[in-house]
Amino acid sequence: MAGHSKWANIKHRKGRADAKKGKAFSRVAKEIISAVKMGGSDQKNNPRLRVAVQKAREINFPSENIERNINKAMNADQADYSEVMYELYGYGGVGIIVEAMTDNRNRLASDIRIATNKRGGHIASPGAVAFNFDRKGIIQVAKKNALEAQLFSVAIEGGAEDFDATDDLFMIITDPTSLAQVKDAIAQSETEIEAFSLEMIPKTHVECDEEAVKDNLALIEWLENIEDVDTVYHNMKLPD
Repeated sequence: MAGHSKWANIKHRKGRADAKKGKAFSRVAKEIISAVKMGGSDQKNNPRLRVAVQKAREINFPSENIERNINKAMNADQADYSEVMYELYGYGGVGIIVEAMTDNRNRLASDIRIATNKRGGHIASPGAVAFNFDRKGIIQVAKKNALEAQLFSVAIEGGAEDFDATDDLFMIITDPTSLAQVKDAIAQSETEIEAFSLEMIPKTHVECDEEAVKDNLALIEWLENIEDVDTVYHNMKLPD
């Protein structure tokens, strides 16, 4: 079992999941458009589009919206989207990673600069922050929906790397390439999955005083509210 702080970021985001449903919908719409721009509208011949549509259905993105965005992408005037990652330092040396998908890199860059001007911190050079994070697949299962020993066995046999728990959740950790495989194994055991995602997990955490925690959270909230931003990760140790 790892300590509480390892999963603080995930729990912090989970508590605000409802407010981010619109962000998730926006993200899959962009991914559908980008996939069509790159490989056409035929799902049989466009694996990237198949994955985007599957992801959309898994978060209950309406079918009519899927078709609308596929048709929108076929319009030559529709801009394409690209994935962008920013690395920042917050207060007390806390590392922050911002993942976004945008059709206007200049607008996004301006929004990031405004965030640091208003809430502090500064933009770091590429790699300066990311080296302290590992990309992992994370599957969350509510404790009320599974027996620990049984879930552990299914997850590890399915290819999971690690198994952990918080107060109310079981966390299954996978290599990014094994996320779908492990998720399918758990689903086939008739266990309800709370959520699954690719996450940037800090290798180490930074402890901050109360004022720095407050200032960092204000910066993170500002970044999360930028239209093009999908996810914000940090390595600040949050209080219990």
